[in-house]
Amino acid sequence: MPEKSSVDLPVRWNLSVRPDGTGKLEFAGELDAESTPVAWRSLESELAGIKVASFEIDVRQLVCDSAGLALLYHLSIGGMTPGAIVNLTGLSPELQHLLRSFSKEDFQALQEHEPTCSSFVEDVGAATGSWLRDLRQQVEFIGEVTLGVMKSLFRPRLMHWKEVFRVFEVAGVNALPVVSLLTFLVGMVIAFESAQPLEQLGAQVFVANLLGLVMSRELGPVMAAIMLAGRSGSAFAAELGTMKVNEELNALQTMGLSPVQFLVVQRVVAGILLTPVLTIFAMYAGLLGGIPVLLGLGFPLRMVLHQVQSGLHFGDLAEGLSKSIVFGAIVASVSCLRGLQTGEGPRAVGESTTRSVVSSILLIILADAIIAAVTYTLRK
Repeated sequence: MPEKSSVDLPVRWNLSVRPDGTGKLEFAGELDAESTPVAWRSLESELAGIKVASFEIDVRQLVCDSAGLALLYHLSIGGMTPGAIVNLTGLSPELQHLLRSFSKEDFQALQEHEPTCSSFVEDVGAATGSWLRDLRQQVEFIGEVTLGVMKSLFRPRLMHWKEVFRVFEVAGVNALPVVSLLTFLVGMVIAFESAQPLEQLGAQVFVANLLGLVMSRELGPVMAAIMLAGRSGSAFAAELGTMKVNEELNALQTMGLSPVQFLVVQRVVAGILLTPVLTIFAMYAGLLGGIPVLLGLGFPLRMVLHQVQSGLHFGDLAEGLSKSIVFGAIVASVSCLRGLQTGEGPRAVGESTTRSVVSSILLIILADAIIAAVTYTLRK
């Protein structure tokens, strides 16, 4: 029968079958992890209808890795030529030694394994179990962090204040420009969007009151916390995740140091301290963003400031700052927890960073809703 050869691959082969029932397969080139799957499928289709008594495989001109060796082993045990006596020639002693590490059981297990589709009940059970395990880890982590913070309060020498100030500078001071710019633009948007509806009611001057309340109670702390989660919380998770992948956390434990006390507590304390500062700047930047809009609508600056002052009370500012403390603790602790939960592999740190940002924002909104419901109930 005519010879068949491979094309467009780094590996080439010639397959020939003689009338006396003997076959020969000659390889040349490179059989690596990229070319092996294609060659495997091609050879299976070419050898499917061929019956031979003996089969010779010549690999003297072939260079291969472990993936290529798997294909050669499969051919040598008659995986594609059942009933034939297979002779593998030209293989170097080193590769022969590696070839002996393969076994028929490995290939049988792979062939017998069939992917199974899990049922809806199994998916729900697995998701519930994962959620409960994560909840238990969160509760344990909250207890460890709380204990570490309390120890540091009663024994300040346990706190690494240089690290606290470093985190405060990197996550707080360096974030002031972007937080101020963002809330300035948000304040401008709120003023524009609320001016027209209030004008229809003849109450356009109350845009200043609305802006003051919204920025102090809600958007100031929420925007500052979200920016903290996206900018600094992700950095916390990436730092701790990288340390875990590099086994630096194991080294700390070997030296008798707690990673929570040594790394997490400082970041949580810094997050609690810096979030109110970011919130104050966010409040003022939002108000400053709305003032040009009100001036453009014809209201004098003195009237605008008077409306803001008359609409705001100390309780509104206290509520916003209280929220910011809670949000700061949430962002710092959740980000550190996700960093400590980093798995293995090249994508582990990226996955932990993503999980930290998503979890932080979700918990910020959840905590904000709970606080809003509680404060509304207490005011009634």
